[in-house]
Amino acid sequence: MHTAESIKSVVRERYSEIAHQDKALNETTCCGSGAAGGTYTIMADSYASLPGYNPDADLGLGCGLPTEFAHIQSGDTVLDLGSGAGNDAFVARAETGAAGKVIGVDFTPAMVQRARQNAEKLGYNNVEFRQGDIEDLPVVDASVDVVVSNCVLNLVPDKAKVFTEIARVLRPGGHFSISDVVLVGDLPDSLRDAAEMYAGCVSGAIQMDAYLDLARQGGFENVTVQKQKPILIPDHILLEFLTPEQLKTFVASGTGIFSITLYAEKPGGDPSEKQQRADSRKTQMRNLAAEAGKACCASGSGCC
Repeated sequence: MHTAESIKSVVRERYSEIAHQDKALNETTCCGSGAAGGTYTIMADSYASLPGYNPDADLGLGCGLPTEFAHIQSGDTVLDLGSGAGNDAFVARAETGAAGKVIGVDFTPAMVQRARQNAEKLGYNNVEFRQGDIEDLPVVDASVDVVVSNCVLNLVPDKAKVFTEIARVLRPGGHFSISDVVLVGDLPDSLRDAAEMYAGCVSGAIQMDAYLDLARQGGFENVTVQKQKPILIPDHILLEFLTPEQLKTFVASGTGIFSITLYAEKPGGDPSEKQQRADSRKTQMRNLAAEAGKACCASGSGCC
């Protein structure tokens, strides 16, 4: 059984290594953790088509595209939890523009250093990266409009505290868009206890219903799953932690590992502004659905 401090130590060590790796290597492992080799991109979605995308900041990590669903408006102050090399922060900067501000927080010094170097190369003076723990954010109260995060909360021992911190730093009426890994069913003990799989975003995942309840218990409203997709971990990775018989039992159990992108709002705020954002969300979701339909029905897509 891992303690909170031992978990943080493992995560810090692994992500310090990842900070010095390139995207190609990270994509051959489980969430970049080095949990197993192979040529299988397990979780990451492509950012390449999003405005503000910078290849130098893309380490091939993550399990979704939270900034795509974050409904960021010009002039917003955006906070990225577990900002890594700055991938989501730079995409958020493209949305909020020169009039806004983006703050990234990461507890790995090597990641913060790499993100700052990327920001300097891009010449951004309204994007900053701070070293800190997302369970105790180095951000003042009620100072942020939008919070984003990509596959980070599952790495944190006290997830309830993170939601409390998000509520603290958001302005009334502010909202978050978070992509993360969740479960439906139980993991085998040997998989859940594997430190490498914790750093790989799997062992620290909790039940989907429990995750949504944490957001509600944190005081958020309009808790909505914006996107959900299954994560299929190849057998050759699972067999590093399970016997063949245990793998057979796990597959038969029907346990599902999913990536979700979750949206929720902090109560309060200006009613007219909230309505404007709600209308913007509806329009964006319709557009995303239409684009997804086009992609699905494209020649060779295999889904029509």
